[in-house]
Amino acid sequence: MKVGFVGLGIMGAPMAGHLQKGGHDLYLHDLAPDLPTDLLAGGAIACDSNKAVAEAADVVILMVPDTPDVEAALFGTNGVADGLRAGQLVIDMSSISPTATTNFAARINDLGCLYLDAPVSGGSVGAIDAKLTIMVGGPQAAFDRALPLFELMGGTVTLIGTRNGDGQVCKAANQIIVGVTVQAVAEALVLAAKAGADPAKVRQALMGGAASSMILENHGARMLEGNFEPGFRAELQQKDLNVALSAARDLGVVLPLAATAESLFNALNARGQAKADHSAVVTVLEELAAVQVSPTKENQS
Repeated sequence: MKVGFVGLGIMGAPMAGHLQKGGHDLYLHDLAPDLPTDLLAGGAIACDSNKAVAEAADVVILMVPDTPDVEAALFGTNGVADGLRAGQLVIDMSSISPTATTNFAARINDLGCLYLDAPVSGGSVGAIDAKLTIMVGGPQAAFDRALPLFELMGGTVTLIGTRNGDGQVCKAANQIIVGVTVQAVAEALVLAAKAGADPAKVRQALMGGAASSMILENHGARMLEGNFEPGFRAELQQKDLNVALSAARDLGVVLPLAATAESLFNALNARGQAKADHSAVVTVLEELAAVQVSPTKENQS
């Protein structure tokens, strides 16, 4: 296929790379002036606007940070919508508001085009290794058309429902679990350190029991090492929790744990660590407890 890709950041660039390796022609645009050189060397075409991407491609994929970014890419000046032809497919793989997604999809459908929301989980490592979990909302026919592309980028692909927005609801649920669990791991390790136990050995023991999880394994290790190079930025974790809380307010649902986690990530971002990995939330709890989980390495922002 001729695939347009808008948003070539820490996630988008490797995702687009897998499509290129799969034999698809790429047409690229990003707000950053320098597109990935490896993609260009592989034959990808740089476009001067999102409209130009849509004019050149059969399928347009968006992978941008937040709801306003998707709206601007689709409907702003020289946006994707300005370049679409009837029958094209637009796939938004960003993590954004389910309500806004429903509206964006309707506007694209009015142009005679199909729309899928297909947010992902797995962070930069999952994007690089093509092991993303992809959660899709939208018509079955659109999903079937996009599936070969999804399979190049992800290890698990699920059509959550045939309504646009269903994928974003699933991603919001995912981010509640992730954000709250990162907070829980941080709390456990800070408690261990304050009590005088070895946090590394506590984590090792917990990995053998019911508390074991990917987050305890991977993010717990980051906390012990004080290594907060971003795999998934703290500012994006806070944004995703805000998306979940906003949806909860609209639906009359109470999410007390998500609200607490969002407050901690807000504190982390206010400390100037918005670009750090979300596991850096442990530093907020360390400061409050006057203890450090990692005794051998300075915490990094």
